Amino acid sequence: MHVHIGTDHAGFELKNRLVASLRSKGHEVTDHGAHEYDALDDYPPFCIAVGEAVVAQPGSLGIVIGGSGNGEQIAANKVKGVRAALVWNEDTAKLARQHNDANVISVGARQHTEEELEDLIDLFLAEPFSDEERHSRRIALIAEYETTRAR
Repeated sequence: MHVHIGTDHAGFELKNRLVASLRSKGHEVTDHGAHEYDALDDYPPFCIAVGEAVVAQPGSLGIVIGGSGNGEQIAANKVKGVRAALVWNEDTAKLARQHNDANVISVGARQHTEEELEDLIDLFLAEPFSDEERHSRRIALIAEYETTRAR
């Protein structure tokens, strides 16, 4: 699977280790930065770059990392076509894919151990969308609003 990944300073070292780990597991990884540690950098450009890449490459998935994952999820979700989910446990990792067909996972580097985050990301990447009608219908309603602003 092709995986796009991005973070600010809060997840910089974690991201670098995740890139290597994901590649060792057979994933093709595109690193959207940060490419050097800068304690004053801003997360939105990295998260938006991940979101744009995921939308441009259907079938790929994205990972955005921050201190909490909250702002990163918000930034990624500003990209039309992104469904970014803040994941904090095994259930949210699986359900994000099963029910919401999330295409970006957002995680907080300061909220979990590195091992826990790697496990959550692996669960997210491995979990398929259920294709159940009710979930597809709900995703379509979100996409329609995103495009037309009609409820």
